[in-house]
Amino acid sequence: MSLHIGFPTALIYYSHFPFWQAYFNRLGVEVVTSSPTTKAILDDGAREAVADACIPIKLYHGHVLALKDKVDAIFIPRMVSLNRRTTFCPKFLGLPDMIRATLAKLPPIIDLQVDAGRNFWGLWPTCRGVAELLGFSRRLAWNAYREGSHYQQAFQGLLLKGYLPLEALAKLRGEPIEPAPLRPGSLNLAVLGYPYQVYDGYISLNIIAKLRKMGVNILTLEMVPQARLYRLSRRLPRRLFWHFSSLVVGATYHYLQQDDLDGIIHITAFGCGPDAMVDKIMELDIRNYKQGRIPFMSICIDEQTGDAGVNTRLEAFVDMLLQRRAATR
Repeated sequence: MSLHIGFPTALIYYSHFPFWQAYFNRLGVEVVTSSPTTKAILDDGAREAVADACIPIKLYHGHVLALKDKVDAIFIPRMVSLNRRTTFCPKFLGLPDMIRATLAKLPPIIDLQVDAGRNFWGLWPTCRGVAELLGFSRRLAWNAYREGSHYQQAFQGLLLKGYLPLEALAKLRGEPIEPAPLRPGSLNLAVLGYPYQVYDGYISLNIIAKLRKMGVNILTLEMVPQARLYRLSRRLPRRLFWHFSSLVVGATYHYLQQDDLDGIIHITAFGCGPDAMVDKIMELDIRNYKQGRIPFMSICIDEQTGDAGVNTRLEAFVDMLLQRRAATR
């Protein structure tokens, strides 16, 4: 009987799940994910997490609770760095400890550190450590690491082609899905934010789906090579060392250079310190870079955010952009 490892459908799920799923499957381990976010999952997480946690962290607690009775262990890596330029926020670094301290009767937690910025081997040291912990050979671990790297590269390639993360995951599973086409003449909106906030349909209130239903072309940070995002983020007077924050700022600068951009929406989480700083950087730099010619809207989400209010803001923003375009023709 194979080992069952739980992988919460939150945080790094939207950016690194293909690697870890392929890695564990190559080891002969079955990966069990929690269901997509529901009100019950969010409520459970908010009830157990510390009061000052941001909504993604509260949500992560809920997904761990949804998995704890279904698996032999839960994979919660201690995310430190994926490169030499940036690091993850403190809540990522302390996530395994936070989960252990707040949730009771959990299965074993696999919490090896991911700190690719300190070595030339990327995720290999972590993969080797996980395999040794589970009793697998180093040779099998190396083969699993290569398998994971292959799937992660395929995933990144799909994102660059216009797939959203959940669409890319479905494509990798063999589902016949294609990216939404960019319709000529439609509004082009960059929807930016941390992946685990933008692509969780429940906490983001399906903002991307709603905009697409309005006929808007959606542009995201995943559609731009990360090397370019990091390079553009260096325009700041001081280095922004948070991983996802640096990518969001880089994507802002990238899309500001596109002549056909109609506006930018930033999805931010209430209570997130780095996100609050990024939001202000975006607001000021958009105003300065284009002399205010690119409309910008920030949508702050938490567990109390209502669907009706977000719908009204989206509709008003899109209507304003359409009127603005008509007035300039």
